[in-house]
Amino acid sequence: QVQLVESRGGLVQAGGSLRLSCAASGSTFSSYAMGWFRQAPGKEREFVASISRSGRSTYYTGSVKGRFTISRDNAKNTMYLQMNSLKPEDTAVYYCAAGTTAQTGQAMRIMGQYDYWGQGTQVTVSS
Repeated sequence: QVQLVESRGGLVQAGGSLRLSCAASGSTFSSYAMGWFRQAPGKEREFVASISRSGRSTYYTGSVKGRFTISRDNAKNTMYLQMNSLKPEDTAVYYCAAGTTAQTGQAMRIMGQYDYWGQGTQVTVSS
């Protein structure tokens, strides 16, 4: 079992940048594919980005491609989401998630593939 803790989000102006981190503990971090999801007010939780166990494979939802970068440091048991050129529509609670998979190169996109979730962190982008 793994515990996930997201860093504090924050308030940023449109066009600005923010980096989220997700610290894992309690299990072997490199055993899990990782992902970021977000949930805006009144909307369902949606996929943002994912990264394979090895870190070599990544996947992004179309609306963040080219603006967000997911990465991980298995030695530090931490995953990151670098968010650039932020837009008001990026405002949401961001969640990190860990999914068990035997495949080191698999980046998972489906919420049901993830077994563990962080508590979420608020990101607000003002216009």
